[in-house]
Amino acid sequence: MAEEKKSRLYSLKPLIERWPAVSKPEGHVHFRTKISWTILCLIIYFVLTNIMIYGVSGTILDMFAGFRAIMAGASGSIMHLGIGPIVTASIILQLFVGAKIIKLDLTKKEDKAIYQGTQKVLVIVMILVEAVPQVYGYLSPSESLMGMVGGNWANAVIISQLFMGAFLVFLMDELISKWGIGSGVSLFIAAGVSQAIFTGLFNWIPGQSSVPVSVFNPPAGAIPGTYYMATEMSLGDMVDHGFQWLFIGHQGFQNAIVPVLGTIAIFLVVVYAQSSRIELPLAHGRVRGARGRYPINLIYASNIPVILMAALLANINMFALLFYTHPTMSKLPLIGHQWWIGAYDTAAGSTAPIAGGAWYLSNLNGINGWFMPILGGGVPGGHAAWQYALKVIIYLTVMIIGATLFAKFWIETTDMGPKAVAKQIQSSGMQIPGFRRDPRVLGRVLERYIPVVTVIGGAMVGALAGFADAIGTVGNASGTGVLLTVGIMINLYEQIAREQAMEMHPVLRGFFGAE
Repeated sequence: MAEEKKSRLYSLKPLIERWPAVSKPEGHVHFRTKISWTILCLIIYFVLTNIMIYGVSGTILDMFAGFRAIMAGASGSIMHLGIGPIVTASIILQLFVGAKIIKLDLTKKEDKAIYQGTQKVLVIVMILVEAVPQVYGYLSPSESLMGMVGGNWANAVIISQLFMGAFLVFLMDELISKWGIGSGVSLFIAAGVSQAIFTGLFNWIPGQSSVPVSVFNPPAGAIPGTYYMATEMSLGDMVDHGFQWLFIGHQGFQNAIVPVLGTIAIFLVVVYAQSSRIELPLAHGRVRGARGRYPINLIYASNIPVILMAALLANINMFALLFYTHPTMSKLPLIGHQWWIGAYDTAAGSTAPIAGGAWYLSNLNGINGWFMPILGGGVPGGHAAWQYALKVIIYLTVMIIGATLFAKFWIETTDMGPKAVAKQIQSSGMQIPGFRRDPRVLGRVLERYIPVVTVIGGAMVGALAGFADAIGTVGNASGTGVLLTVGIMINLYEQIAREQAMEMHPVLRGFFGAE
């Protein structure tokens, strides 16, 4: 009877056992070794983002342009897909397990192993799903490559490079999670966003490098650009339109003062939210006087729900783009080339939606993207002011609800639920004073806090991400990207401190689940 109740995913067990993977360390990995592997993977990541795909024509359309800060990678490089396949595979499995379509009890070690193994297999499938459509009008082979190997083989060459880059990301993510510190996916996001913020602040090259520097084409960086426009414009220009350009920006200058202030505000709010927590008092069951506290952070599921939500919206944009512009998929009945799904104008070199459902779910892109059109009563592209107001409402609602759901799914698929935390505290010899030393009793106490904090934290981080996108940020990093980066760096700091504490006091490894 027990065998009949097992999930059908158990049929993949022979494949999972033979699937290529980074081996787990047999014993404790020293702190220096973890730091070394983490830094090495980050260096490799930056190197790969600067290796461009061989044989691509000059015209490149980036399907993930609006989500590039979250998807990591670099447009046109072998890291073009970034972390997309990894996160998409995680989304699919979480939704299926959460909806009970896939019946797995992730509190059981065997079921959890099947879940993780299936996710690895699904990552490879998603690499192909996201790589194959790229060669049809988005990363087209050059004439020289087609002349060398033929049309079909030219497409295969580009797909193989995309596959290799995405598979290397997958392996580095697994390497960091087992031999390094933190999560590879999170670190790659933080690295890409940090680079975007740095260039957005200090880039002295004008936005259009082929055009001479002027107030219409100032240095792209916020600091040199603001200084240049403030010194070059006359008093009359400043009164007429100069202050608006300096604070909000214009088409040739996006890194204005408001995005800089928005970036700083996001940083301060996230730091405050991350430091808010509930602390449960703990006492050692056998060592009298040994006391401690177990912190339950307000943003309990970290920023992972926002990563998953942003990746989901990026995939919605990708498929809407394919349905509207792909030579084959645009001919599908009912959904092919339908404006209500999403309309695009790729002739202008943009993959951002201009109408339809995908437009309502697209990034708000700062004050210039929604607030100024509402004040103007109309907008380029034919949208009315009320449509922009509706877009803001829909986007914020989807971000908040989606992040809340993913937060609940995430703690169930990791060792962050009440039962798992109760076992960790129990194994360390600690207990809550006044309660019997029993993991079931401890689990019931934690159930009063963890599920509630998870929902509140998920909704809060979704709201922060949505409002951050509405304010805008420097370097086109997106508000979500900045929010994620700040949270990732705070979590990385805490993990480094935890690793150092375990290095100095080995008895803490059992409490943190490192052994």
